[in-house]
Amino acid sequence: IHRVWQLPDERLGTLWDSIVVDEQLKSQLVSQVALNFTLRGKVARSVAPLHGVILLVGEPGTGKTSLARGVANRAAQTFPSAAFQLLEVEPHSLTSAAMGKTQRAVTDLFSQSIGEAAERGPTIVLLDEVETLAADRSKMSMEANPVDIHRATDAVLVQLDALAERLPHLLFLATSNFPQAVDSAFTSRCDLVVTVPLPDANACSAILQDCLRGLSKTFPAIDALLRSPLLAKCAAACVGLDGRTIRKMVINAMARDPRVAV
Repeated sequence: IHRVWQLPDERLGTLWDSIVVDEQLKSQLVSQVALNFTLRGKVARSVAPLHGVILLVGEPGTGKTSLARGVANRAAQTFPSAAFQLLEVEPHSLTSAAMGKTQRAVTDLFSQSIGEAAERGPTIVLLDEVETLAADRSKMSMEANPVDIHRATDAVLVQLDALAERLPHLLFLATSNFPQAVDSAFTSRCDLVVTVPLPDANACSAILQDCLRGLSKTFPAIDALLRSPLLAKCAAACVGLDGRTIRKMVINAMARDPRVAV
């Protein structure tokens, strides 16, 4: 666990607002997260087999991680009487540091670090690039420590089942740029799988405007670009790019002229 947030946190609220996606998608995420904390502790798992896992998939740069952090913050705002926390896990460091011992490391992470944290109150865990921990076993080469990786995925599945049974106030938010690399047994345990799409023309326009508006707070002259008739043409040209790339494109445009950069 490389970062712990005490929620709500104003920075994550700002992050949530900055992600331009269909409002219905945001609403669905908020509702599913809320359901995790209202339904799971009251209804038997034989009736509602919830595991407390939501998976966000999509192209790099579409805002999956930011959405996950932001919706965790919204959960804390939805239940103001509870002290929520967000734990961020770095899967790469876990597996690389424990090659040959990954199964034990994963078990300790889930059963001890995460489990003990969740016993203290409502807890949300962000598993970024979850394919690192729950790799598709059917596609693995029988070279390069296959047994170790198999066992790591096995450990993740066993721990998800155990924690779902024991801790109804625990929720995992997982992300993946490569959903085809995630083990099907992990996906089947997800209560919801959401595809975060690339922005359409309207979303591209909104991202450009948000970026320019933010820059204009520091450099007021940039505000004039928001009224440029060429803005719609720029937005149309951005279709096919992800939100992160669009924002970087604006910065790259500022670097076309050394005088502007300076």
